[in-house]
Amino acid sequence: MVVLANTLDSLVNYCKQYGFVYQGSEIYGGLANSWDYGPLGAQLKNNLRQAWWDRFVANNHLNTGIDSGIILHSDTWIASGHVKGFQDPLLDCKECKSRFRADKLIEAHSKGQIDADGWSHDKMMQYLIDHKVNCPVCGKFNYTDIRQFNLMFKTYQGVLEDAKNLVYLRPETAQGIFLNFKNIQRTSRMKIPFGIGQIGKSFRNEITPGNFIFRTREFEQMELEFFCKPETELEWFDFWRAFAKQFLIDLGISEKNLKLYDHPKAKLSFYSNATTDVLYRYPWGFDELWGIASRTDYDLKQHQEYSKESLEYFDPETEQKYIPYVIEPSLGVERLMLALLNDALTEEVVEATGESRTLLKLHKQLAPYQVAILPLIKKQHQEMTDAIFQDAIKRLRAVYDDTGNIGKRYRRQDAIGTPYCVTIDNQTLEDDTVTVRERDSMEQVRIPVSQLVAYLEAQLSS
Repeated sequence: MVVLANTLDSLVNYCKQYGFVYQGSEIYGGLANSWDYGPLGAQLKNNLRQAWWDRFVANNHLNTGIDSGIILHSDTWIASGHVKGFQDPLLDCKECKSRFRADKLIEAHSKGQIDADGWSHDKMMQYLIDHKVNCPVCGKFNYTDIRQFNLMFKTYQGVLEDAKNLVYLRPETAQGIFLNFKNIQRTSRMKIPFGIGQIGKSFRNEITPGNFIFRTREFEQMELEFFCKPETELEWFDFWRAFAKQFLIDLGISEKNLKLYDHPKAKLSFYSNATTDVLYRYPWGFDELWGIASRTDYDLKQHQEYSKESLEYFDPETEQKYIPYVIEPSLGVERLMLALLNDALTEEVVEATGESRTLLKLHKQLAPYQVAILPLIKKQHQEMTDAIFQDAIKRLRAVYDDTGNIGKRYRRQDAIGTPYCVTIDNQTLEDDTVTVRERDSMEQVRIPVSQLVAYLEAQLSS
């Protein structure tokens, strides 16, 4: 029976307690909105990246992969529109010095009924005045004028810090794919339709980051740009929208915590003819987990215009040239990790004893450790345990644990999501069998040591 409903605070505390996520630069008092990923968090992120890569790239005949640079030619961001358009409407409270996005103040005041994205500064300020939208921090109404703030991090390449050497940390991984479209199509000899996938860091100087690792200034994206023939893009858009949702369900996310939000045509980005957000029910409510957009031919056309390099595709079937259309499913690693932790973390009452246990019911393939190797009594069973652990770690993600009594160790492994625990005891020394305990059911079976790893591999793949 589940008795724990996760709050954001409980998730933050859990992640720190068990080594998933730490405050960035903590020994120096912390760096705002900066997070480091501990042993379990780093492994879980690796597992998520691998699961996405396998499904979307390595085991998908439609797609191939790339790893492009974090720093790209500065003209990239002029062509893409980020230098001019990747900006937030910013204003400050003169009383308490708090800083806000004007559109978000309007959205919060209207309880989500008004989307002010795209409004002029004058229109947003007039709304704040007409509705007397006071500062959420100090409660007073005394704002600066609204000004535009570019979200890209700037740096300089070379010795001199001048305009000629100005570059940006990428705010998305997509543009590196577009810049290499021609190279990849030529060297891989792929034919339309095909996609290019990438996993990598992106950086956005967010004004209002928050909700733990949900919105951060440094984050990882798992992004696919799928190139297709014009007039087929909406069919492929539907395909990838369904594909993305099924991937989340296969990872173990409950379908009742997912819903699709189709952007109204009147509110689509100017370059898009269809956009859907896959929303997840986070502790604060439904919010965007995955964005899927039909971006038409905007990106390649822009880079063709600014670079003066032809990015047309020659279709060998029709013997025609055209700029491909693009479908973009873009997913954040951290947002996916937070959704999975929220979905999997429960506290259950064990009927047999009446005790409660913290349980992380992660998919077996995603769990940071797949098996824990435990000596019942360290002094008596150490040698045998070491041999079994060394054999297991060659083929499985295994951890050794001899701290505390066996009950506490079971509970600790339940709490971090380890699917199986293997206990070495006196009977092991007599007949070469071990106890294997399954996480969710807590059922136990005896398995010969010689068959242990093969048994665990079969269970983990089922």
